[in-house]
Amino acid sequence: MKHVQTMEEIHTTIGQDGLNLLYISRPGCSVCHALLPQIDEVLEKYPAVQAVHADADEIPEIAGEFSIFTVPVVMVYADGKEQFRKARFVPVDEFEEQLAKLNRLINE
Repeated sequence: MKHVQTMEEIHTTIGQDGLNLLYISRPGCSVCHALLPQIDEVLEKYPAVQAVHADADEIPEIAGEFSIFTVPVVMVYADGKEQFRKARFVPVDEFEEQLAKLNRLINE
């Protein structure tokens, strides 16, 4: 997962065709640090998904731009449109199931 540091990089990624993922975290968030490797592991099964990781402390305007009230947040986009988001406590199995469905619709 590529680390991004600007809103421009985020918009460029999530605006692309196909499936794109935005992972938002904060440095002091233990849940964020525990979840990231699990999301990375799921993404290994879906190489067509472009994924970026943003630090909400580095990009303070991200909270207002995406209506983020807590971290971690996983947002999935298809062809530039938000399809689903999971926040705070992200059930990885449920996330993977939703991603698999979208992947079948978009990439197969």
